[in-house]
Amino acid sequence: MPAKFDKSKLPSRHTTSGPERAPHRAFLYAMGLTTKQIAQPLVGVATCWNEAAPCNIALGRQAQAVKLGVDKGGGTPREFTTITVTDGIAMGHSGMKSSLVSREVIADSVELTMRGHGYDALVGLAGCDKSLPGMMMAMVRLNVPSVFMYGGTILPGRFKGRDVTIVDVFEGVGQHSAGKMSDRDLLELESGACPSSGACGGQFTANTMACVSEAIGLALPGSAGAPAPYDSRDAYAETSGEAVMNLLAKGLRPRDIVTAKSLENAATVVAATGGSTNAGLHLPAIANEAGIDFSLFDVCEIFKRTPYIADLKPAGKYVAKDLFEVGGVGIVLKTLLDNGYIHGDCVTVTGRTIAQNLKGVKFPAGQDVVRRADDPISPTGGVVGLKGNLAPDGAIVKIAHMADPTFEGRARVFDCEEDAFAAVLGRKIKKGECIVIRYEGPKGGPGMREMLSTTAAISGIGMDNVALITDGRFSGGTRGLCVGHIGPEAAVGGPIGLLKNGDIVKIDANAGTIDVKLTKAELARRRKAWKPRRSDFQSGALWRYAQTVGSALDGAVCHPGARAETHVYADL
Repeated sequence: MPAKFDKSKLPSRHTTSGPERAPHRAFLYAMGLTTKQIAQPLVGVATCWNEAAPCNIALGRQAQAVKLGVDKGGGTPREFTTITVTDGIAMGHSGMKSSLVSREVIADSVELTMRGHGYDALVGLAGCDKSLPGMMMAMVRLNVPSVFMYGGTILPGRFKGRDVTIVDVFEGVGQHSAGKMSDRDLLELESGACPSSGACGGQFTANTMACVSEAIGLALPGSAGAPAPYDSRDAYAETSGEAVMNLLAKGLRPRDIVTAKSLENAATVVAATGGSTNAGLHLPAIANEAGIDFSLFDVCEIFKRTPYIADLKPAGKYVAKDLFEVGGVGIVLKTLLDNGYIHGDCVTVTGRTIAQNLKGVKFPAGQDVVRRADDPISPTGGVVGLKGNLAPDGAIVKIAHMADPTFEGRARVFDCEEDAFAAVLGRKIKKGECIVIRYEGPKGGPGMREMLSTTAAISGIGMDNVALITDGRFSGGTRGLCVGHIGPEAAVGGPIGLLKNGDIVKIDANAGTIDVKLTKAELARRRKAWKPRRSDFQSGALWRYAQTVGSALDGAVCHPGARAETHVYADL
């Protein structure tokens, strides 16, 4: 039996209640709603459905199932969509400048739709990298009862008898350039790498943030696991619709769920699974929406003490479908809980704590996709934070499965990714050099591009003893000694903007340091001579983003967050 709701305490009263709202109700009648449906809570069902990439193509189907669940729970679902910028297609050209910006546009557009139409609760479905944190940011910002649901991973591709992902194709470009792969093989690889709907299959950004959605408590247990084409996703979608109505009845909101402890749980899962370094941006951004101080340094402190236990691509052997088949995110959380690495008392969208959700989960024997937390692949080291005179505001690197995460070499400096990529493909990088790609930070890009085309080319060609550092970002698919998020960025006069060819860069991920062998006096001399650069983007969305975006340290956010609030939408 659906709960009874007091409309006088819900935001939708402003659009549906009283004689003065007759014009508003007229629009709802025009779309086929009944008097009963108009009197019920209005629930936004937000998706990032589009035809830009396979990540999002199944979301429309899943939204229909969510709407069934909302209806069962006594609510009236109102479906709407928002944008995505799909990193795999934006990668390697100026389109990637739009990627991180899209996270803010997604959050803002969901907020504006919810505010403009007076919706009372939210179910958000997302598939591609930035759409997951963007949707969660909107939930925490609005603070209406909300449930997040991932659209699901892609099925693994096959090439010459082995599973492959899109990263294999990016690396194939480097192999082809080096004469290690024929035209025919590259065509076969690109044709078979992405055989279904769903987001990229390794522990890249989408699957990392999907794991986060369960760990942080905004998604139903198990909902992150099944691949996008599986019909079982629709059952989770319907249950998510019912769950949001339960949350509305209980008055349980996202800021009751997203706490300092649950953010720590989320960071723990990222490190344990060797997840994407982009989580170092997205977790602080979600925290900002709740008014919680949780910077890159806080994330990295969690990383330091977390065992690396999931053998997932790009560094490991397995893909997200393999994790699903042995038990999904729940078994990762279970062994972390049993060994004291996560907080079990955090409440979730089930209305129960994470420990209560995991009570019936048994860690599976006879598999090597996930190790027990007391028998890890390595005691720490999936993702590591760095700091030093080259990155006073921090940096981040993924070192999962890396035998020696240290480096010392001469800098080769590039002021954009395109120049670095051309140098890599042209074999102009020497063994022992540190590729420096700067003016690609949040302000300097603008947009903080990912460097997967360049890092994958390095891996594909087989360049040994080469490091890459940047004030930009990396794809969750990047592997090798690649340091991102260096702050302060070059565009604001950070030390990376002062480097010259030949400077000695030293990276020690074991010690958590990144330095350039220059004296304070020399750095000060160069800083005095440094002049800011003007980007090519002096109008439009990218210009506006550059005016408001903050540092990577705090999540590259564009507004003050809950700290500056004078009201919360849910209480209007």
